[in-house]
Amino acid sequence: MMSPEMIGRYRLEEELGAGAFAVVWLARDDALETAVAIKVMAGHWARRADVRERFLAEARLLRQASSPQVAQVFDIGELPDGRPYFVMEHADRGTLADRLAEGTLPVAEAVRLTAEVARGAADLHEAGILHRDLKPSNVLVRSVPGGRERLLIADLGLAKSLAHASGLTMGAGSAGYMPPEQMGPTAGLDERADVYSLGAIGYHLLTGTVPGPPGQIVAPRALRPEIPARVEQVLLRAMRPERDDRWPSARAFAAELGRPGRSVPGVRRRWRWLAVPAAVAVLAGGGYYALTTPWHGSGTVSVQDGSGRIHLKVPDPWGGQLADSGWDPSTVGGKGGRQPGLLVAASVADWPDLRAEDEGVFAGLSPQDLGRRVDGITHPGCRDGGRHTVRAGRWQGVDRRFDCPGTGTVEEITLSAPGASAHAYVQVRQSAGSDETRRVLSDLRISA
Repeated sequence: MMSPEMIGRYRLEEELGAGAFAVVWLARDDALETAVAIKVMAGHWARRADVRERFLAEARLLRQASSPQVAQVFDIGELPDGRPYFVMEHADRGTLADRLAEGTLPVAEAVRLTAEVARGAADLHEAGILHRDLKPSNVLVRSVPGGRERLLIADLGLAKSLAHASGLTMGAGSAGYMPPEQMGPTAGLDERADVYSLGAIGYHLLTGTVPGPPGQIVAPRALRPEIPARVEQVLLRAMRPERDDRWPSARAFAAELGRPGRSVPGVRRRWRWLAVPAAVAVLAGGGYYALTTPWHGSGTVSVQDGSGRIHLKVPDPWGGQLADSGWDPSTVGGKGGRQPGLLVAASVADWPDLRAEDEGVFAGLSPQDLGRRVDGITHPGCRDGGRHTVRAGRWQGVDRRFDCPGTGTVEEITLSAPGASAHAYVQVRQSAGSDETRRVLSDLRISA
């Protein structure tokens, strides 16, 4: 079938690319004196109602997004032979895939571009759209005045409404960028599927290599040592196989990439010891970090330690900060050496001071039963409130309570489970009159 010289008022200049379902042309809008891109459905698909509807749905979704980081649709129509088309802004500098073909990008530029794509994906999500095929070839590059560039997410051919993505969804996407939950029929997807793809884009831009299969990804710094450890942590968390372990949103991922000089919640790091006085748990790792709003939901904050073996939910007011890199059981009289552990509290810095009105939970694992050692802990100035047995799923143990005038309570808890290879030590601090311990223990999950 011969191609027309004109489509509506648009004069065709050259073919930009062709795929299985459509051809994209560079065209000229003489009325507005500007270049545009026109996507025309391939002729052999024009009579397939389902493919035709998907093509038109892409145009509607692009228009719906209304974001500076998403390709904008200006017009839609139909050729005399029945093929639908839509007109969108032209990206005169190709795609991120073209940029990668030119050679390795500087680290700072790769991080900046990844964050920009993530902000565009966040705009899609906030418009109710899940892309499902984010990759460098679907991110266009357009020049803007002043010598700058703007990235545009395009090709929403696999996109779905987030409302519909929660139902049965068939597998789709591109190898290396596709999360495991998108590889076959699934009972539902959410924006964390695109978060995985965003991490894969960042990985490719920084290393020049498409990531391996989920769960088998080589650490970026092994391929390019000058990548900052913090950036590596951000990317690896985005590409975790379990979506509950990823960044909760594209906006959170973009914000973390742009946050200089601190470690990342929920990602393993090198161990350093931070001594905390007053017989309170000693945490290991690079300090602590603020928990942001996307971690919160239904009145609770969900957190896990860097090893992924301890999972907790705490009331929202307790979830201000997180230190998740472990602890040394010798601080309560056990055998020394690093072990999984985390502290989530309104203020991690205030945790050692029992005079501070701080609330939160410490949980750590130990290869030995710490019951007798924890039983010997005292808190000067606090009254012994007695002890009682407690349960956390298959885990059970003893809770010793201390009432501290003017601040609230401290509870020292040891837990064991039949057949478990480790024992647990939990410390709960809460204000006077509050009693969230049972709920916290009921939500405690330990892999040991």
